[in-house]
Amino acid sequence: MKVIQLDNPVMSSWLHINDCRLDSRPYLSGAMEARGLLAKLHAEKQPLYAVTSGIYHAGREGRRYVNDPEYGVPFLGSTDILAADFSSLPLLSKKQVAANPLFMIKEGWTLITRSGTVGRMAFVRPDMAGMACTEHVMRVVPEPDKILPGYLYAYLSSKFGIPLVTEGTYGAIIQHIEPHHIANLPVPRMGRDLEEAVHRNITNAARLRCEYSAQVKAATEKLFSSVGLRDITTQEWHAMEPDLGFSCVIKSPESLRALNFNPRLEACLAKLADTNHMLLGEICKNGELERSSRFNRIDSDPTLGVKLVGQRELFWWEPEGRWISTRHTPRDVFVKDETILIAALGTLGESEVFCRSELITGPWVNYAFAENILRIRSGNPGISGAFIFAFMRSEMAFRCLRSMSVGTKQQVLHGSILSKLPVPFPPKTIRSDIEQLVRSAFAKRHEASRLEREAVAMVEIAIEEEARWQISSR
Repeated sequence: MKVIQLDNPVMSSWLHINDCRLDSRPYLSGAMEARGLLAKLHAEKQPLYAVTSGIYHAGREGRRYVNDPEYGVPFLGSTDILAADFSSLPLLSKKQVAANPLFMIKEGWTLITRSGTVGRMAFVRPDMAGMACTEHVMRVVPEPDKILPGYLYAYLSSKFGIPLVTEGTYGAIIQHIEPHHIANLPVPRMGRDLEEAVHRNITNAARLRCEYSAQVKAATEKLFSSVGLRDITTQEWHAMEPDLGFSCVIKSPESLRALNFNPRLEACLAKLADTNHMLLGEICKNGELERSSRFNRIDSDPTLGVKLVGQRELFWWEPEGRWISTRHTPRDVFVKDETILIAALGTLGESEVFCRSELITGPWVNYAFAENILRIRSGNPGISGAFIFAFMRSEMAFRCLRSMSVGTKQQVLHGSILSKLPVPFPPKTIRSDIEQLVRSAFAKRHEASRLEREAVAMVEIAIEEEARWQISSR
């Protein structure tokens, strides 16, 4: 019999600390090392419950969704808390939220996913306040007179906080944690100056992200209003003529699928075509309007590879990604600055990302992107990706794209029909204004991510430096 020796031996004393759990997670996740290092600090350490007014989730109950914003509240799922744009969130009934106020979240709270993938975190920024949030996300409510909310979030999302949060995870197939698992988590107090600097970074990042959301929305509104149109809403789309019992004359053998000729699509296309416009295929001539090639993913160390971003993570503030070898990665999985990417494989569920759009610029051009993402890049020097994005992110463009899909369960976009999508084309001065709004928005988005990374690094460095000083002074 072959004897396997662990690289990380588990001390018998650790079993008592973790209530004699015999699964590996509490011992090999880094939590014990984090606790050991924190124990060496002379800095005061307080249990999480002592600096918060509550750690809880909304509780399980059936959800009642609505289409009309008058009767609903934007609802965040467990991955939605990481999203950059909340424009397409589903709406939870206001009556249900009123009956269970635990659904509501407020500015400055820390959100932690507690089911499935455990330990993802988000800081509740001003534009998230008042939204509803799933029971699969824990709310950590800081006491501002005891601890600064930004500092608490940065510590919990650091390399010391995350292992301590996830060590109590349990479950065979679907992983879970409960509020009582993290109530006694130690929170080191690293001095007022540091905590204020970290808090300032996190709140500035939250403010910039709010400005990003407002500016991309304003860019889309400006584009539509400049050509005499108004973007539709989800409610308006569903209230339009149903996709049943209609007839049409098919002028091309490109498709025989009824969805590609439905009255709602035709009504939207007619409105767009009635403006000064260019077809998407014309804009992308000598540019790009296709998906990349398929390839085998060879996992790699981050120092030797590139981060591969998939469809779901494409719409997050910062993608987790997967590090793959650049040596075995084809060049067409990389994109140029101001390329628009569209989730081009999926289903037609209202909460799915299929046909949602994102603009790639700044540090994101260094990532690789999965082959199930459509690339849209202008081949006309006078038409920028920033301008095209302002249209492609609209609800009208999204609904048109979905109606241009083909497939059985998994849908894909019909390339020939897609190329005929009319893109409104306002005068050059207005296009320039739209471009500047979008570019400024993304500059703020990337600066927010930098500030958050810097804040987390400040916490980690401070803890490590004090631990080293304590060890060296013995």
